[in-house]
Amino acid sequence: MRKGIMVAGAALTLAGTGAFATASGGNLTIAPENKPHLVPMQEISLPIVDGDKLEGALRVTLVLATPDATTARRVTEKMPHLRSAALATTLEFSRLHASPMRAVNAEMLSQDLTETLQQQEPGIARALIVNVAARPA
Repeated sequence: MRKGIMVAGAALTLAGTGAFATASGGNLTIAPENKPHLVPMQEISLPIVDGDKLEGALRVTLVLATPDATTARRVTEKMPHLRSAALATTLEFSRLHASPMRAVNAEMLSQDLTETLQQQEPGIARALIVNVAARPA
């Protein structure tokens, strides 16, 4: 948990500098030649339902990484459609894989969201999860 917070904090810190950070085996590498543009998306909050019972809530905050400013503007303009696609994907993930009693598989969710959002806007490099939590009802 603490490692995830530190990596997310480092990513947000680097976002303001225009540097790109990658984590591999706990090491943080800064590649200044890559200058992605990060577009924040409003938090997604969906129910976790098991059968006919409300078990809890899944909350996800995303930042969309784009390779340049032109793509970032296009992503910002398409945000309502992108958010709708992200909601549908997160709802499906919540239905199949989320539980308030275990950790959220953020890697799987990020991959699912990236694939879905790239279908809507091919210029999106990756959907970065900066905060995710599954809480009991």
